[in-house]
Amino acid sequence: MDKTYAPSNIEQRWYTHWEDQGYFSPSDNNESDPYCIMIPPPNVTGTLHMGHAFQDTIMDALIRYHRMKGDNTLWQPGTDHAGIATQMVVERQLEAKGISRHDIGREKFLEKVWEWKEESGGQITQQLRRLGASPDWERERFTMDDGLSAAVTQTFEQLYDEGLIYRGKRLVNWDTTLHTAVSDIEVLNEEENGYMWHFRYPVADDTGNATDDFLVVATTRPETMLGDSGVAVNPDDERYQHLIGKNILLPLVGRLIPIVGDQHADPEKGTGCVKITPAHDFNDYEVGARHDLEKINIFTIDATINNTAPEKYRGLDRFEARKTIVADLDALGLLDKIEDHKLMVPRGERSGTIIEPYLTDQWYVNVAPLAEPAIEAVKDGRIKFVPDAYKNMYFSWMNDIQDWCISRQLWWGHRIPAWYDDNDKIYVGKTEAAVREKYQLADDFKLRQDNDVLDTWFSSALWPFSTLGWPEKTDALKTWYPTNVLVTGFDIIFFWVARMIMFGMKFMDGEVPFKEVYMHGLVRDGDGQKMSKSKGNVIDPLDVIDGISLEDLLEKRSSNMMQPHLAEKIRKATKQQFPNGIPAYGTDALRFTFASQASNGRDIRFDLQRIEGNRNFCNKIWNATRYVLMQTEDKDVGLNANDTLELSLADRWILSQLQTTTIEVTEHFEKYRFDLAAKALYEFTWGQYCDWYLELSKPILFSDNCSDAEKRGTRHTLVNVLESLLRLLHPIMPFITEEIWQTIKPLTGKTNDTIMLEAYPAADENLIDKTASLQLEWVKNFIIGIRKIRSEMDIKPSKALPILLQNWTDTDKQTFDENEIFINSLAKVESAEWLNDGDEAPESATALVGEMKVLIPLAGIIDKDAETTRLSKEIEKIQKGLQGLEGRLSNPNFADKAPANVVDQVRKQAEEQKIALAQLKEQLVKIQAM
Repeated sequence: MDKTYAPSNIEQRWYTHWEDQGYFSPSDNNESDPYCIMIPPPNVTGTLHMGHAFQDTIMDALIRYHRMKGDNTLWQPGTDHAGIATQMVVERQLEAKGISRHDIGREKFLEKVWEWKEESGGQITQQLRRLGASPDWERERFTMDDGLSAAVTQTFEQLYDEGLIYRGKRLVNWDTTLHTAVSDIEVLNEEENGYMWHFRYPVADDTGNATDDFLVVATTRPETMLGDSGVAVNPDDERYQHLIGKNILLPLVGRLIPIVGDQHADPEKGTGCVKITPAHDFNDYEVGARHDLEKINIFTIDATINNTAPEKYRGLDRFEARKTIVADLDALGLLDKIEDHKLMVPRGERSGTIIEPYLTDQWYVNVAPLAEPAIEAVKDGRIKFVPDAYKNMYFSWMNDIQDWCISRQLWWGHRIPAWYDDNDKIYVGKTEAAVREKYQLADDFKLRQDNDVLDTWFSSALWPFSTLGWPEKTDALKTWYPTNVLVTGFDIIFFWVARMIMFGMKFMDGEVPFKEVYMHGLVRDGDGQKMSKSKGNVIDPLDVIDGISLEDLLEKRSSNMMQPHLAEKIRKATKQQFPNGIPAYGTDALRFTFASQASNGRDIRFDLQRIEGNRNFCNKIWNATRYVLMQTEDKDVGLNANDTLELSLADRWILSQLQTTTIEVTEHFEKYRFDLAAKALYEFTWGQYCDWYLELSKPILFSDNCSDAEKRGTRHTLVNVLESLLRLLHPIMPFITEEIWQTIKPLTGKTNDTIMLEAYPAADENLIDKTASLQLEWVKNFIIGIRKIRSEMDIKPSKALPILLQNWTDTDKQTFDENEIFINSLAKVESAEWLNDGDEAPESATALVGEMKVLIPLAGIIDKDAETTRLSKEIEKIQKGLQGLEGRLSNPNFADKAPANVVDQVRKQAEEQKIALAQLKEQLVKIQAM
């Protein structure tokens, strides 16, 4: 075994071996319980980010855990065709050659997309392999493969035939650059500085002419006034009640529009009057529907003014039109005022353009009938959310669910299986031939297929059952549907989770798609900020695994930015945070860091100090193994069943601790408390096995007085506890555990090819030894007490000390006598004298073990003058530092203006210095009394 732990030397080697051997495939034992997780399909264009790494660590830990438990385990992988993102990638490639998709046509363009997909579309799945993810890659699916495409068309046709899919003209989020409708999740709403324009709208008389009365309306989008079809006031607002039912003469347009009474108008907000543009605002659309107002679309698909507007404004870009309209209203004396205003601006996630609410013909799913059984499934507990509170978010959306716009104006995706005749009558079927047969249409009857494609979330809604072979009744579907748990983020409860439940129950005879939904939090940076390219705080998980130089990190963070003016600020912050770049920490340290922070639903703060600590944890395990191998290789480790094993107190104690840790970790896995499982594993590994048991093994193994049976018992315990520990750790830390397990397995009698297929440890309650635990705790407290005195008195660890024992019981003496081998070795005790009641003790340093006092006489051990000088200097140094800290805290320029976390850190340092100062002064008094 190598002297130092180098993850880069082992990770790729073991992953290739696991995949080549087919270890990720489900068990051949159909009698075992099925366990299945569906991977949330990443975009085929995507690259691994921290969210993926966190989510996939959780899923892989669950899969490896259940695989080791003997379940028939399937982790179903696959990727999403990512309509907009993929089309944009290929369009950019064509644009680089001076070609547009329209130049080559739809069919040739789709050929180019498929070529790109085959050449470059597998990047994220390769990156998932780097993370140690163990799905059954042989079953990998793609949302546009033949099987899933067939499932999509069958779903569409059935829902259409049942009246649950329809085509209608409604308001959508419109991307004016990509010329397509987009979903809410593809719209980024960010606060920006803007303006609020206040306009005077003249009230019309009964003949339709303007009067001298005005209503003042405010808007952040003046150009939309060309499409106004009403003004709303609150029906309870006494200022305007007399105007309800009258008309406004719309400036610049000359159109009469009604004044309506509607609760949407807030009397406390602005003037209490609201312009209503039903074709260009979602709230206005609802108001317009309530009052039967005209929906007037004033935009073309690229947000220039169309021909419904006055001629002067036709063809103007929306922002040019805005300037012109404001100037024209000002010239007419109708501009009341302009105010600075912060507003939420919706931008397309992919294009960066401002999204327009736009009235257009689209395809919709009437989801209300599908929502009812999906709501009941969560209410009655067939689906459980973890944490439970997330079901309220689910209910809030499902109880007020709106019809789902499923069409997109793209070429890449599942083309809508609908055809039109010359009269625009709709025919729906899987293919044109199937349509002709279904509707009994002649071969020469003219049909044209709808040009739109389906929203990618439509195919994703079928993911839990289409990937298993539906609509065919496959063995996989019978075995793994419903799946066990969905692991996902709260931000897609509506867009994906709810839709999978609705579609799963609809097409799988009322059966839910999964029994539990584990909601994880977001991965934020060390300051709690959301990671984003614009903030320059994104950390690539592969850079954490492999390391990255400062130069390369600066290049990665500051290039190809949508806001290039922020680049220098980001470079400066990066240099400050990572002056030497990011070291290589390896996959296992990253995974353990994620697991240790995976508490129920909470966001996690990712900082390198934490992962560095877990890299040290890996080193600790590695070095512990090297010690175990030195003590056990080529030695008798008790493999012969006929050989006697005599276990020491330390052996019995660590075996007992292993059982309780196994119970604890198993319980935490079952409850999705990965943070508590990681904590229990860390504390047992570092605090009990490495720090205590390895040290306690030395007095036995290095003693000339211990029998072969005692040494055999300790060697056997050393290696078998380590082997069990590796199996406990494996679901979270697969690589290091496999490497070490392969090294020690000959010493345990194991013959399996991989730790992956070993059984997960099950606790043996017969080995839980409460007596051994109590006695060993006594021994530990004894040793810790003496070590603490050494530390406080600056006594060398190697110096053997005489001790006095006072206020002891017979049990104390018996425990000491039985375990003197451990105490003398680890506490470096030269001699022990048991004082009787009434015996006086010299000036001593004292430690307590229960009620018993452990005394270390100071005379002859400590140089009084030298120690007095040392302590005085240390006190002076701390007093000076404390004075500086308290000075900062008492300075209002620091205490009131510095970041709260910085002030808290200084306050914490001051408290620690006060405690240290008090302890040193106490020691000085004791030394001076000698």
